[in-house]
Amino acid sequence: MPFDKKQLEILLINYFRETYTDFPKGILRASESPDFILTFKNRQQLGIELTRLNPKNAMPPDAGENKRNGYRERVIGISKDLFERTSPLKLFVKFLFSEKIEISVEREMLLAIQLTNLIREAVQSEKEEGFFKILLSGERLPEGIDDLLIVNHPALNISVWERSNNLGISNNVVDDIRTSIRKKDEKLELYQKQRLNYYWLLIFSDRVRGVRNFNLSEKIINHKFTSHFQHVFLFDLIKSDIYELI
Repeated sequence: MPFDKKQLEILLINYFRETYTDFPKGILRASESPDFILTFKNRQQLGIELTRLNPKNAMPPDAGENKRNGYRERVIGISKDLFERTSPLKLFVKFLFSEKIEISVEREMLLAIQLTNLIREAVQSEKEEGFFKILLSGERLPEGIDDLLIVNHPALNISVWERSNNLGISNNVVDDIRTSIRKKDEKLELYQKQRLNYYWLLIFSDRVRGVRNFNLSEKIINHKFTSHFQHVFLFDLIKSDIYELI
């Protein structure tokens, strides 16, 4: 089946809706410019635009990192293939690999089998036609994996299994957030042609992390962001953390 990125956007907005306790009630439908429109009982409408946090400040990977990522990608590919041999589920799965433990070529197959069995066990009681989110972490995971996020939504007809933070780790997360907001602010005039009552921006990231060792959450919360959107959110997919930036 052909993959339409709108499928993944539907999964992500429903994940956000389930996580954000103050998400308003209404009828949510997919759209374009903005990505979603929520209609309230009083017929007022909220437009929601989604964008991925792009680490433009990320350092390019060196030869060693490229080699490690090659092992990781093969583990993901083998796991996905093994899982789908026995399951009809089309899942969104994010693998957060440990930066402290190396994965050798000799461990690839064993690690892939371990991960496949864990995912099978985790989803066995879930319904294919419903939304669900599962996070596996800590001692439940084999050595070399820090977190494993599994999300299902019936809108997804092709599996998306990916290495977390596959775009790189940022040197300046706050600047990357400002850049994301600015780029979407520049397009707000286009969204406003829909003549909606409110506009939200949702910036999502696999795992909000930076290369520097400091309290990144505190730095984000204490920074003052500006935007023409009424609300701007940063959504950490793996930890299910939501930062209300504006």
